[in-house]
Amino acid sequence: MAIGPAVGLEAARRIALRAQGFGEARPGRPDVRRVRRAIDRVGVLQVDSVNVLCRSHYLPVFSRVGEYSRERLDRMCWGGGELFEYFWGHKAALLPVSSYPLVRWRMRVAERQVWDDPLDPELQVPWSVVVGMRRLSVERPGLVDDVLAMVSEQGPITAGEADRDGVRRKRTDPDPDPTTGTMWNWQDAKIAIEYLFATGRVAIAGRRHFERLYDVTERVLPAEVLAAPEVDDDEARREFVRIAARSLGVATAGELCGATRGHYPLPSASGRRVLGELVDAGELVPVQVEGVKQQSYLWAEAEDGPVDARALLSPFDTLIWNRDRTERLFGFFYRISIYTPEAQRVHGYYVLPFLLGDRLVARVDLKADRRNSALVVPTLTSEPGVKDVVEPLAAELKLMARWLHLDRINVTATGSFGRALKGAVR
Repeated sequence: MAIGPAVGLEAARRIALRAQGFGEARPGRPDVRRVRRAIDRVGVLQVDSVNVLCRSHYLPVFSRVGEYSRERLDRMCWGGGELFEYFWGHKAALLPVSSYPLVRWRMRVAERQVWDDPLDPELQVPWSVVVGMRRLSVERPGLVDDVLAMVSEQGPITAGEADRDGVRRKRTDPDPDPTTGTMWNWQDAKIAIEYLFATGRVAIAGRRHFERLYDVTERVLPAEVLAAPEVDDDEARREFVRIAARSLGVATAGELCGATRGHYPLPSASGRRVLGELVDAGELVPVQVEGVKQQSYLWAEAEDGPVDARALLSPFDTLIWNRDRTERLFGFFYRISIYTPEAQRVHGYYVLPFLLGDRLVARVDLKADRRNSALVVPTLTSEPGVKDVVEPLAAELKLMARWLHLDRINVTATGSFGRALKGAVR
């Protein structure tokens, strides 16, 4: 049974939104300080290859600060020394360089992993690396060193350029692990270089047509970041849960650090221990959130207050990352549709929830038609009982179109909502 003072659902929703940076008015001209502040609020920007609208890591910053420069964020990510790319669980992610000392313990776990069962419970690498390294350690034990030498000599290079002898699996070869699907059955050089990435010996220096470019870490990250003092494993775990708690405001243990859906995943035993330590230190306050059976935890410095937000949210935005939490806080059942067969899609392909005030009020399917310089709205769905959403949504779409350098908005959605929005965006 949950313990602690009661927190109403509306208050929990406001706390979560303010923690995510939606309690502040957007600046007229967002500068780099506001971009940094937005990134600090969310803690992590998830990277995804889908580009039907724009790359997902750009959208959370836009949702919070408006028309900032995507080129500036690129410089911060790859070459500016402010963000670095790593992964947390299965997710490719951009993190502030201040987090780099915190991920070193994950790197050490990957480096010392013997590629047989049992796997270290702290290991966080793609399953293709696990399966692939088990095979490569037997079949091609020298490949990792060869790939590292190639990166050292020629980097930045792609994974496809990193195999010295050019050995490649054929389409007719059996999948190394059919359970992962063909998307994750990588070539051997890709497995080796991703292992080196997991251990911190190589880093992502940039992207070419969104394909990763790998280089030795010393040529990617600033020397002062690499020279920062080591953080012991326990303190790294605590700090990541602190970051999650600051970003979420109020959340359950599973939402903060659950092994599968946590903001920063930890094994269950580690997560319970860290939460207990932060409660004892007064940094987390156990609370009972209305309608939530599980124990919730309030970040001690979290704030409640009015929220007057207006934002289209990336499917990978940290506010809605955890779909179960989204449903609990907002009463909004949401699933991304890009992996759903077309005949089974209900709300469109690349569907963005629309945040208005402190509620999620609509689902907006969006596409950037770059050839015709148009922001296309193929499908629209409002939540039951929602009113007065057309004008604010039109204003947000106009803002997004300008930010993406698209000249017009083409609403092809049908129905009364679609007709009303079509008139409002003219």
